[in-house]
Amino acid sequence: MAHDDDEDDVVALLTRQHRQVEALLKALLEAGPADRRASLLARAGDELAVHIGAEEVVFYPAVHAGRTEDILLESLEEHLSLKRLLADLMALSPDEQTFEPKCKVLEEQTRHHHREEEEHLFPKVQRLMDGPRRAELGRAVRAHEETLRQHGEPRAELPSQTGAAEPLN
Repeated sequence: MAHDDDEDDVVALLTRQHRQVEALLKALLEAGPADRRASLLARAGDELAVHIGAEEVVFYPAVHAGRTEDILLESLEEHLSLKRLLADLMALSPDEQTFEPKCKVLEEQTRHHHREEEEHLFPKVQRLMDGPRRAELGRAVRAHEETLRQHGEPRAELPSQTGAAEPLN
């Protein structure tokens, strides 16, 4: 299915994904029964893992320029923190005492990270790249995300990625 350039624009795509992940994390915080929490954590974990993976492998390297390096390095450290929190959560039972506080911290840190990208990185990307290039990059992000989803449970890879932040290529 062909998408128009506006729909594929990488900044618009990533911003939509930010809202989707935030909504899932909010639903996780508001969920009652442990089985509902477990299923929402799985879904939020997969979406966050796919989003982070595509940013690290496709988006960040493509927008790496002198004017974005500091933001990208900080973003990679924030990704590491999110991966660690998610890995901790996946190791907990949803009815454990620390589950809800850890969910809250994950939700807060995710919102903070998204705000930083949207206020500082995305405007620079819009200045550095024209619409067709951003659309091409959006399609590349989508393709990478689909590859990550095809491997089953993207969240399952996160615990092995918690040692250090990904390098900025």
